[in-house]
Amino acid sequence: MLKKIAQTSLLILLFSSSFLLKAEPAVGYEILSPAQPTQNPDKIEVIEFFWYGCPHCYAFEPLLEKWSKTLPKNVEFIRQPAAFNELWSKHAKAYYTAEALGIVDKVNSDLFDAIQNKKESLDTEESLAKFFAAHGVNEAQFKEAYNSFGVDSQMREAPLLAAKYGITGVPAIIINGKYKTNGTLAGSHEKMIEVMNMLIKQESTAKK
Repeated sequence: MLKKIAQTSLLILLFSSSFLLKAEPAVGYEILSPAQPTQNPDKIEVIEFFWYGCPHCYAFEPLLEKWSKTLPKNVEFIRQPAAFNELWSKHAKAYYTAEALGIVDKVNSDLFDAIQNKKESLDTEESLAKFFAAHGVNEAQFKEAYNSFGVDSQMREAPLLAAKYGITGVPAIIINGKYKTNGTLAGSHEKMIEVMNMLIKQESTAKK
């Protein structure tokens, strides 16, 4: 009788442990080793690696855009185009050009729309010149920014940044040089936002 009770108790314990393990939520992020320095140590830095041709980045963009408008003052959000191959590099250069011209907020969503929905390649200087012209940038201004030393320097640095953070796919988010999350780790785009907010809160508390 005692043996049967012991066996039953063991089964209950095993079942309960199994249930707890399955019910426990996933962490949703990886810890970077070593941690990387941030641009401004006084801020919580959040970097998004993306590509305009990535459908997952396009789907994530509305959530990210909404999230970016609600950030506390101690958080700095940085968009970082990934440049894993020649096509990605062309689109990264489009972003850096917009940044140099000070019109990222004006053209970012339209670049996604042009590539994702309108199926425009935007992979040459000429096609990008037309795109920027439609957004009020004359050809001379565009060419000056597109071929500038600053944009060229950023293009050289882009692959190095991805390698430094161990980025192999997009969208991917780096929080304060210490943590990485993406759709696979978090489980969904919505969960990515939750993980980002959790880690921002954690890092903010640690700085106090």
